[in-house]
This record gives sequence, structure tokens and C-alpha cells, in this order.
Amino acid sequence: MHRFLACTLAFASALACAEQRYVISQGRSLQLDISDNFSAQEAGEIEDWIRFIVRPLEEVYGYWPAQRWQITVSPASAAGGDPIPWAQVHREARDRVEYFVTPGASAQTLQREWTSYHELAHLLIPYQGWGDSWFSEGLATYYQNLLRLRAGVLDEQAMWQAFIDGFARGQADNAFNGRPLHAVSDAMHRNGGFMRVYWSGAWYFLKADTRLRRQSGGTLTLDRALGKLNTCCANERLSVPDMVAKLDALNQVYVFQPLYEQLRASTKMPNSRALLASLGISAESGVVALQQTGPGASLRAGIARGADL
Repeated sequence: MHRFLACTLAFASALACAEQRYVISQGRSLQLDISDNFSAQEAGEIEDWIRFIVRPLEEVYGYWPAQRWQITVSPASAAGGDPIPWAQVHREARDRVEYFVTPGASAQTLQREWTSYHELAHLLIPYQGWGDSWFSEGLATYYQNLLRLRAGVLDEQAMWQAFIDGFARGQADNAFNGRPLHAVSDAMHRNGGFMRVYWSGAWYFLKADTRLRRQSGGTLTLDRALGKLNTCCANERLSVPDMVAKLDALNQVYVFQPLYEQLRASTKMPNSRALLASLGISAESGVVALQQTGPGASLRAGIARGADL
């Protein structure tokens, strides 16, 4: 990847100045704006971190989801134990991911944080925030683990442990059991239920990925399905029902829509034991165990490896 440097004043005041760095890959452009409230050394660590985390995002379907996009990094207002206390995605005319990081955090520390990858993964679908946030948050939760594995931050054992721990948190978040997922999802910022919402969504995408691979002998994968959706519809404004219909049509399957109907109507976190067992994964007292042979192990290896680009 190549870049060139430019520093401009965003407004008349020097307080608004951010150094703009451009990373070019596969004909696509990432504008990285690092606040000048960071020292030169801190800015260097931040650039190294960003260049590291955008690589596995690019590898999902061979290029970044947007032709031109932006990442902004600002210092967190108060020091704390979390190197990235806040981050969010803005789906605007140009997609923008905004990070707030603790000054002095090293590139390696930031690379290990799940938040780094969670926010980037939101860009993999053209979601505009029109309900069904469990779908978007589930996708980001699924890929926050896969991207860390593919980046080399986690090994396979640690990644599947993260899934098992997350599914357990989803099961434990049972205050709204009996209410359909779509209703809990729509009200979670008022009432809670975040873990059930996020990890039910992650279960959806693990189930879809597994089903695609099994039905096609590995020819179809979630990575490739999302790539087709991006090629088709990256600049369209789609609802989640639109997206699942497109995903099935583009891949000539009937996977995404029936699973969508099943999950949005579910009244508790799905049981993950059978799904994990189909991938050669079990847990004793919450500790993951991975089978090394058999069809489940082969499927699991394909998910970990990602697309063969």
C-alpha cells in the first residue's frame, strides 16, 4: 500500500487541525485523520495500528468496502483502562469510522482490541440503521473475532473461546426472554439486552456461514456472499429484508432469508451447542476444545482461513 501526507487546517483555528494521511490499495483510498493533539510518536503508533487493522478488512472480499472512506482518531478525554473507550461508524456520503483512543497506547495494544475490528466490520454491508440492528451488530460481532484471527492477533483456540464466552453472555442476558429479538433490538438503547442482541446476531452469521460452506462444499462462503452484495449494492440504501433477499438471490441459495425470519422472531438467545459441535467445537466448564480431524474441523479451518483471493 502507498500513501502521501498532507496537513491542512480543517477550520481557521489551529485547534481544529488534523494531519491527513492517505492509504491507497486496490485503487481505493482511505483518508486517515489523526488529531494534532497527539504527539508525533503517538501519531506514528496510531498510523501503524490503522494500517494493520485495515488489512484483514480488505481480505474479506479482496478490497475495502468503499471506494473512498475515512478514519478519524482523536484522544479520549479521560485516561482509563480501555485503550479505545469509544468508537462509532458514520454512514454518510463517505463512510467514516471514528475512534477515541487513550494517549500513549502502543500500536500493538490497539491492535489487540476487539473494538478496532468491530467498527470496521460494520462497513461490510450497506446498512443504514433502519431497524434490525441485531443484524448489523451481529455481523460486526462475528467479524471482530474472525478479523483478529486472520490478522494474527488471536490463535484459533482463543477465537473460538471468544465465541463460547460471548454466546454464554448472550444466554445470561435473559431479562427480556419471551420478547422477540427484533423488539428487544429496537429498544436496547432504552432498556438494555445488548448481549442477547449482539450475540444472537453473531450466531446468525456463524450459522449462515456454516450452512453456505456445507451446502456448497466450500464454494460458497459468507465472505464471498458479502462481496457479491458489495459489488451489487454498495451504494444503495437497503433495509435488512432487502439485504437478505439480495444475498439469497445473488448466491442462488435460500439461507439468509429463512434464518433472518427465524432469528428476528426468536424469544431467547439461540442454543449454540449443536452449531459449535458441527464445527468440531465443544466446551467443558466453559473451556473450548477443538477436534483436529473430521468434517467439522475442515469447515472450521475454512472459516478461519477466509477467502482464497
